Amino acid sequence: MKRADQLQQAKTDKVWDVVIIGGGASGLGIAVDAANRGYSTLLLERVDFSKGTSSRSTKLVHGGVRYLAQGDVKLVREALRERGRLAKNAPHLFKSESFIIPGEKWWTAYYYTLGLSIYDALAGKLSIGRTKYLNQRQANEELCGVKPEKLNNAVCYYDGQFDDSRLAINLAQTAIEQGATVVNYCGVIGLDKNAQGKVCGVKVKDMIDGEEFDVKAKCVINATGVFTNEINKMDNPSAGDTIVPSQGIHLVIDRKFLPGASALMVPKTSDGRVLFAVPWHDKLVVGTTDTLVKEAEYEPKPLEQEVDFILKTAKDYLVEAPTREDVRCVYVGLRPLAAPKDSSQSTKEVSRSHKVEVNASGLVDIIGGKWTTYRQMAEDTIDAAINAGLLPQKTCHTENLHIHGYAPADWSTYLGFYGSDRQYIEAIAKENPEYAEKIHPDYPFFMAEVIWAVREEMALSVEDVLARRARLLFLDARAASDSAEKVAQVMAKELGKDEAWIADQTQQFQDLAKQYYF
Repeated sequence: MKRADQLQQAKTDKVWDVVIIGGGASGLGIAVDAANRGYSTLLLERVDFSKGTSSRSTKLVHGGVRYLAQGDVKLVREALRERGRLAKNAPHLFKSESFIIPGEKWWTAYYYTLGLSIYDALAGKLSIGRTKYLNQRQANEELCGVKPEKLNNAVCYYDGQFDDSRLAINLAQTAIEQGATVVNYCGVIGLDKNAQGKVCGVKVKDMIDGEEFDVKAKCVINATGVFTNEINKMDNPSAGDTIVPSQGIHLVIDRKFLPGASALMVPKTSDGRVLFAVPWHDKLVVGTTDTLVKEAEYEPKPLEQEVDFILKTAKDYLVEAPTREDVRCVYVGLRPLAAPKDSSQSTKEVSRSHKVEVNASGLVDIIGGKWTTYRQMAEDTIDAAINAGLLPQKTCHTENLHIHGYAPADWSTYLGFYGSDRQYIEAIAKENPEYAEKIHPDYPFFMAEVIWAVREEMALSVEDVLARRARLLFLDARAASDSAEKVAQVMAKELGKDEAWIADQTQQFQDLAKQYYF
């Protein structure tokens, strides 16, 4: 996974079968599917892989309990099926997590146990655990840290938990292994059309050196998530918006607030949403909100009312109430929701299912969806392109395709998230005593990961490493800021950069990190 090699391939004078715009969950999944079917495939990402929404999730691979409550059985069945497939295809990243819904009323747990039994049944043979009722004693033992008055009983069910941007990187590696060309920091700045007005290629700008070049394609896929409207405007300046961005924030706090192994799920908050408190990399991710926003941006900022809402809800349930001073990181993501036909509809009522549209120009849009169903979204997108006559018929074979890094789950060490690549990182740590040092003394990340990220995972900036290769920014923004210069110095040696680059990268990252803490 060398960017220079991939970029050189992207510049070749050939007609690609498939060109994908966007390197998040949707785009990377499509690249894997298209390449696996045998199409010549190129993916172009304007910034870094999963820079936007795809690195800012609640870290869940789930069917969606609240979607079942809304009666969207089709979406839930599809998501549960895909959850099971991801568990089998990327066991190094997937973890079965117990979620507990506290029962404040005597009937609460009975009610949810019945509903979640349907949830289990929809998973079929791909189930990862059976729902069970917990009495008062069991509930208090399992959810140590939750107020006893909230735990007259409870229900425990199972869903998946994962590391989102690590999966994104592994999908990029998988796509390349399947024969795709995948490049980050290459932005699409225009669409080319033939005499019939059909899209036949894209205009590309290398965001590193500013060089522009043209790429020819039989099929161009817009997989840019919350930036879908921007690409569609290149195709048709008068096009209406097909997606509406909805903002969700998460607060990351220490595990002491919920020290047990289970996650907390509040099925109905004061605004009618679901709230999770999920163990992740020895921290607790608490969220999320759902706020309609007008503009899509790479670094959305948390709103005061969103932070207050999560802290207030946490205070209602946790024995020790977290305050702003306890927040290690606040991160914000934008959901690419399919624009509702009824403009008065609230974002929590908009379906999380995806849809594929082929425009009159032949530009293919993949709209909506979520991480859990990325593989199905990819299959549906390529199938739609085939049905539109843009590609020759070829069958999808990704249901049982192992993702790069595939290895039995090993949670005994943080490096287990690297799966089969773990051995190479451990070997790098032996090359140089400096590489065996920790990035930050309070966290398990090693400097060897920085070297690996630069050599094998296309990391070009301190942000690439500390935000999306090692996840320190999302776990403790202050610690990440303190580590920026150390990481920049090691990267500079690998990339052949000077002191000015080190100073610039350090400052850029520290400025960015300020948005992630109070």
